[in-house]
Amino acid sequence: MQAFSVMPMSEEIDLQPGEIYQGSIRISNPANATEDLHYSISVSPYSIIDDEYTVDFVTTSNRSQIVDWIEILEPSGIVAPNGVKEVSYTVNVPVDAPSGGQYAMLEVRSDNNNSESSGIAINNVFELASIIYARVAGETRHEGTIISNSIPGFVTNGQPNVSATLTNNGNVHESAQITIKIVNLLTQDVIFPNGDENGVFNEVVMPESTRFATRQLTSLPALGVFEVTQDVSYLGNVENAHNAKVMIMCPLWFLALVILTLGTIIGGIIGTIHRHRKKRMVF
Repeated sequence: MQAFSVMPMSEEIDLQPGEIYQGSIRISNPANATEDLHYSISVSPYSIIDDEYTVDFVTTSNRSQIVDWIEILEPSGIVAPNGVKEVSYTVNVPVDAPSGGQYAMLEVRSDNNNSESSGIAINNVFELASIIYARVAGETRHEGTIISNSIPGFVTNGQPNVSATLTNNGNVHESAQITIKIVNLLTQDVIFPNGDENGVFNEVVMPESTRFATRQLTSLPALGVFEVTQDVSYLGNVENAHNAKVMIMCPLWFLALVILTLGTIIGGIIGTIHRHRKKRMVF
């Protein structure tokens, strides 16, 4: 399989009805590549299926009309090792284009029909995509809410997840900013973010959809008491935007050990009381 990279991985663009927009993507063949990259580019619709944002690159809708507006100026070509190819595209926006969001994917594939090694065709295919989030000017609606902002309080198994549920009732995509901070309450040390980590995450919420945005807290040790804070900034909403909770991490083996220890102590106390009673009965 021949690896390569595509930039940008996603791009937000603003369009006017009737205009011809010009954009580009960059395809890079790494320096350690042993052969030329033969690529091909196609355009597909981009949408989501459920609240966990399973991606659909097949189904067309009113929000993927942009697929028919895009023209790749050089849909196939070659990039030498350690080379970069900038491929231009145009978006021919109709004068009657609907206002609001339009979404597409520029899919870049290694074209192995043209790549050979020692006279033998290479059958592996490597695919990457650049997602286009477009806003068509006109009557746009920005409507949405933060339904939930959840942090677990007691965790016994594995790394915990924090989550937020966001709705978008408008006709264009929106961006939610989620900020997470974790403090060890026993030491007052900031566990996350720490060093080069970034505690701010951006989530795109597609129009007329609900997004369940979840993130695993991988920075936490298996045992401890922490204050976890999650702030959600989304369309100016205040309700459910802030959540801070004390979270206890206690693995099952530790719980079992505590129960066993308590059981042993209680059993010892009961046994001692029972022996004292026997002695009193003898005298």
